[in-house]
Amino acid sequence: MSRIKEYKALDGLGLAELIRNGDVSAEEVCEEAIRCAEEQNPKLNAIITPMVDLVKPQIKEIQKESPFAGVPMLLKDVHHAFLGVPMSQGCEALKGVISDYDAEIVRRFKKAGLIVIGKTNTPEFKMGYITEPRAFGATRNPWNTDYSSGGSSGGSASAVAARIVPIASGTDEGGSIRVPASYCGLFGLKPSRGRNPVGPNFREEWSGMSTSHVLTRSVRDSAAILDAVSGPDPGSPYTAPLPKRPFLQEVSQPPATFRIAYSLRPVYGREIHQECKKAVEETVSLLVNMGHQVEEVDPGFDEKVVILNELVIMSAHVAAKLEEIRDDFKRPVNKKTIELQNLALGAIGRNLNVVDFIRAKEAWRDAGVAMDRILSQYHMFLTPTLGQPPVKVGALEPEVKDRIAMKVASSAAGKVLFSNRERTKSIMSDLIDSIVGPQMPLTPIANVTGLPAMSIPARLTESGLPMGVQFVGRYADESSLFQLAAQLEKARPWSAPEMG
Repeated sequence: MSRIKEYKALDGLGLAELIRNGDVSAEEVCEEAIRCAEEQNPKLNAIITPMVDLVKPQIKEIQKESPFAGVPMLLKDVHHAFLGVPMSQGCEALKGVISDYDAEIVRRFKKAGLIVIGKTNTPEFKMGYITEPRAFGATRNPWNTDYSSGGSSGGSASAVAARIVPIASGTDEGGSIRVPASYCGLFGLKPSRGRNPVGPNFREEWSGMSTSHVLTRSVRDSAAILDAVSGPDPGSPYTAPLPKRPFLQEVSQPPATFRIAYSLRPVYGREIHQECKKAVEETVSLLVNMGHQVEEVDPGFDEKVVILNELVIMSAHVAAKLEEIRDDFKRPVNKKTIELQNLALGAIGRNLNVVDFIRAKEAWRDAGVAMDRILSQYHMFLTPTLGQPPVKVGALEPEVKDRIAMKVASSAAGKVLFSNRERTKSIMSDLIDSIVGPQMPLTPIANVTGLPAMSIPARLTESGLPMGVQFVGRYADESSLFQLAAQLEKARPWSAPEMG
């Protein structure tokens, strides 16, 4: 039973108002979050690094006028470094590596008054649409703990959905905020490329595919945090144009009439699952009733081609990551310390050449042209977030044949295999079919093009699990996304279950 009766009912801004009015103290609110974590995390495995001892020092530093002064949050344990705290990136080889700096976005979270109470689980190097790292074990979904919480920000999503905290950070390089938001019934926004900081140590952050933000239960929390943390950091290669007014103001604006395209065509060689289709169809009906103009379109790109060219870039970055672990951190890189999937991707990345990298980036531009054709006529593009409903924990373990293939790929024989470009593409295509295909994510298009996108809870499946729909917006137009999200939130309220 909550000692602060409003704790689980309120979002971050609501808790901040309680603290500002003197109804409760920041210490009491953070103590309640810690109590919830201690009670619920054993069921979920969402938090891997509690930071209880660092809460009081943070509270002493907050400025009372900060928008989230005293509100507890969690950090995803990759990219979001916190000075003096381990950051494992979901990897056995990096366990115990202590961050010697605050990531820029973490510095801004702190400036906004947020109090970090721990770090959350993530797949190794955030490479996965489920959160089941060998180093820390699987994170479970609070709606039904037999099921995954999604990935790669699965620990953050699980904790927010379970109401341990109202806000937790995430990164999104192929859907890693939006996918777990869909799994856990949350609002998840991936900002435009260049909107939020990525430094200091992650530089371009996966060649511009990835960006950072938060998972929240309310739209307004996401908007207010984007106001607080957005803007490039020193040396950033991208800068998104400033909004006309604060994003939080968009949430309360009378919504415009939007033109919205949608698609339910097959992806990854499969039909969209009927329940995912229903989520879009019900959303389309709601949008039309609200006065928006909605039309079905053929988007003109192939999701598998998009993710294949994304995987070329990812594999090069994984190869660089493995070198960094070996050369900079002086940690062993082998099958005991690194998961097979990433050893295989690293082997692919080492054997690709500069031409492969450039060709993949050129294909990103082709995807951008296809999206521009849609977004020059429509304000947004609507799809399911995923083409399949949530899966159970362990359901996506690689099959024996896939494990054998990954072992071969990551062995000395792999160099011979990857000496042939067409064979390499065939192996990568098989990896997509076995690892990515079963969930059919429709999210990567926003990552390769740099467009803002959000997942909004749409309905419950027949088994009682959340399912989201995705809206991709025009570049730097998070404002329209927030307007529509707030309208949908009001018309179709969503709520995560209370545990404990």
